[in-house]
Amino acid sequence: MTAGLPYVHRVTKYDPADRDERDCYTGPEDTDCDHGPVEAAYLAAVAAFAEEAGITELTVRDPEYHGGVELGEQQPAEEAGMAALFRPDLTGFHDGATVPLPVALEMVRVMLRESGGWCLLESEGRFFVHVGYDQYSYVGSAVPVDRAVDRTAALGLFAERVTASPYEPEPPAGPPPRAADDAFWAEVAGLAASRGAVLLQEVQVGNSARWHRLRAADVPGVHARLTPRAVLHVRSDLSSDLPGVLAAALAEEYAELVWQDGGSRILSARFDERDHGLLPGVLAGARAACLLGYGPDAAEPLLSAVLPDADGVVRVRRPF
Repeated sequence: MTAGLPYVHRVTKYDPADRDERDCYTGPEDTDCDHGPVEAAYLAAVAAFAEEAGITELTVRDPEYHGGVELGEQQPAEEAGMAALFRPDLTGFHDGATVPLPVALEMVRVMLRESGGWCLLESEGRFFVHVGYDQYSYVGSAVPVDRAVDRTAALGLFAERVTASPYEPEPPAGPPPRAADDAFWAEVAGLAASRGAVLLQEVQVGNSARWHRLRAADVPGVHARLTPRAVLHVRSDLSSDLPGVLAAALAEEYAELVWQDGGSRILSARFDERDHGLLPGVLAGARAACLLGYGPDAAEPLLSAVLPDADGVVRVRRPF
């Protein structure tokens, strides 16, 4: 973790002279990204801090994807957000992924634009970049960064010394999550054997998931293809009773539909009552489906665990 770095700066386009006694900005700047020279100044400032701190790569932590599919909306364009930097399926965007500084700067651009993803960028014990709402960014360093502060001013931005980033992760609360170890996979195989098949939800980043329909013989192959540090939920298999799934879906105000298309792909989308008219068309071409509810009455997964690192340690801070 990066907690306790001694040199933390809030980097923004907001003049400190235009702040009130509560540190709230009251000046003329708006809170939107200009997709132009101001955005470029932010990226140049972050690059200057990284260069002075000796940083050439950063690690992705606590990633989220802001392009989750809603049934009544089109899927986000593949060229937008994090999908432009990685692949449309977000391969390479996960907790613990290491990215070179030029890619990290492009990720900062995505976050400034609020256009399809978010994460913390860190070098453990040395450096971090946190991008928040309204064009607020925070840069922390283990070494003095006076030249970067001067460079930021020359770029027309403001680098204010602060005690900490408000996005500094909290220490994990409660017991640590279960590791997806050999015992876990043996349980998965046992459930798949006894039930015929189970559904595996692979949450590689917050608000995004891949789905796998597993029979006992499928477990080793799927296990080998999973995203590092993924959060895993084992659920009951899809149902071939499509009329029953449709009836249950039409009774829900808000839920998530998971379905297998005419081939082998498993898809999911959230919907609310305004989308009820779309559900028959979606299920008309499906082979099987199920419904995931939300709230206190939602069915719990049969099993849940987190993929550990190669040394067996679970390092995910926020299991989704």
